[in-house]
Amino acid sequence: QVQLVESGGGLVQAGGSLRLSCAASGRTFSNYAMGWFRQAPGKEREFVAGISRSGATTGYADSVKNRFTISRDNAKNTVSLQMNSLKPEDTAVYYCAADRRTFYYTAESDLYDYWGQGTQVTVSS
Repeated sequence: QVQLVESGGGLVQAGGSLRLSCAASGRTFSNYAMGWFRQAPGKEREFVAGISRSGATTGYADSVKNRFTISRDNAKNTVSLQMNSLKPEDTAVYYCAADRRTFYYTAESDLYDYWGQGTQVTVSS
């Protein structure tokens, strides 16, 4: 069992930045690939970014590429999402998730085993 707790969400103007963090407890954090997903009102949950167990491999949705950066610190059991040049369409609840089966990362939400409770990000125009 892995417990995930997100933090760092809030209200920001378009063009601004936020840094989300996800703290993990329970099993060995480095045994899990990690992902960030988001869900806007009335929309399905979508993949944002993923990172491999070691942190050497990362991937992003096209909509956030070159604006968001995912990273992890296995010594501190944390995964972060640095979000720059935020747009109103980035407004959503952001979730971190842990996948115990994939070494790299997957964009398929169904393959993740554990989820945090989410943190709200609101970008005003």
